[in-house]
Amino acid sequence: MIGFDRPVARNGYVWWYVDALSDDGRHGITLIAFVGSVFSPYYAAARRRGDGDPRHHAALNVALYGAPRAWSMTERGRSRLHAGAGELVIGPSALDWRGDALTIRIDEVTVPLPARVRGTVHVHPELRTDRVFSLDAAGCHRWRPIAPRARVEVRLERPSLRWQGTGYLDSNDGDAPLEEDFRYWTWSRNGQRDGSTTVLYDVDRRDGGATSLALRFNGRADPEPVAAAPALRLPRSGWRIERVTRSDGRAEVAQALEDAPFYARSLVATTLLGEHVLAMHEALDLDRFRSRWVQALLPFRMPRRAG
Repeated sequence: MIGFDRPVARNGYVWWYVDALSDDGRHGITLIAFVGSVFSPYYAAARRRGDGDPRHHAALNVALYGAPRAWSMTERGRSRLHAGAGELVIGPSALDWRGDALTIRIDEVTVPLPARVRGTVHVHPELRTDRVFSLDAAGCHRWRPIAPRARVEVRLERPSLRWQGTGYLDSNDGDAPLEEDFRYWTWSRNGQRDGSTTVLYDVDRRDGGATSLALRFNGRADPEPVAAAPALRLPRSGWRIERVTRSDGRAEVAQALEDAPFYARSLVATTLLGEHVLAMHEALDLDRFRSRWVQALLPFRMPRRAG
């Protein structure tokens, strides 16, 4: 069981992340459920006032790629949040872990043009791990790769959309804001031909250190560390966010999925462990995120409905 009732420190956060690509390559989805929404301008302002209750800043982010595209992230207050051992309710949407599968019931409204996103996503883990990895020297920020490989079923009523594909499920939690301890990070995951999943995590910390993880998950209790491939710079995003990956050979951005002032999500065609793979990749610039001009832009993409 995932344990959605995990304690969250004041000024801290926890999120659960799912991504998947359809078998035919035409569609993709990412879902992120936040308690203590790390990218919320409202939560950042509350922390500056000394009122950093993470339960008062919860959201389910839904992003659809391909046709149709959609994006929603409405923040809810503590009265619209319920966190139990196997269920997390955020406003009209919910995550439910039963048996060996996660069901996400979505009922959200897109921005900037309002449209309903409603339906269910089922996540069936194929690889599981209970390992927890620290991303900083003090162990204040933790990454839990719950299901490095999963079978995902998307069944949406609005928009009308059904597909299946290969996906991924993880969770991050921390005792302080991300921007307080990190400057920049990149993360990517890709599936290998043998059914394993390789995850790369490179984090630049504000204490001057760095965390670098290169792990291959193949169904064993412990993931297999792999030799870190050389770092390779990719073209910057439209918002000029630096994108870096690790590759045994050439790498290129196959498709830009998200292009935000502080964040870029992309599909990257690369070579890893001798295989040509298509990796889900993210780059996060927390210096950019903490700037006031970016904070002023965020409410247009992240409305808040606290009551």
